[in-house]
Amino acid sequence: MSSIPSNKAELESAIETAFAKLLCDYQSIPVSLAREKALEGNTKGTQISVCDTLAYLIGWGQLVLKWHHRQSQGLPVDFPETGYKWNQLGSLAAHFHQQYEHWDYSALLDAFEQTTAEILQLISALDDNALYGSPWYGKWTLGRMIQFNTSSPMKTIRTKVRRFNKQQVVKLG
Repeated sequence: MSSIPSNKAELESAIETAFAKLLCDYQSIPVSLAREKALEGNTKGTQISVCDTLAYLIGWGQLVLKWHHRQSQGLPVDFPETGYKWNQLGSLAAHFHQQYEHWDYSALLDAFEQTTAEILQLISALDDNALYGSPWYGKWTLGRMIQFNTSSPMKTIRTKVRRFNKQQVVKLG
């Protein structure tokens, strides 16, 4: 399989694999450390917490579901989100962090699992043509837009979470 999914089966596999690995890493982090701002943020020079990474993934996953729902209803979609432009993704990430800042770690993990399950249900309900047959937003297919906002950031965030975990082990050791 290529690193970039090009069909339904590859997209499902990419999301399932990235999700399972990242969830395992998340589950190894003590609740007491989940809000420690020690991970590299989305905006240069910022620090975020493990909980913030979950908020980011939930936020983008929910946007993917919103985009598809609105578009399938024939309603307009504000990409990436109402009030934000593509050059304001750092601000959008901060919005997600604020949106979920009062959620506890286990609730965030549950929401991450639920959002991922909903995205996989959406993919399951579509065929290769709906996902990859034609441009869905600009030059991008729906499958590629889903991948950009699920498995791709999951892989990036997993690197940050694993680095954080290793730093904690070193501190304790």
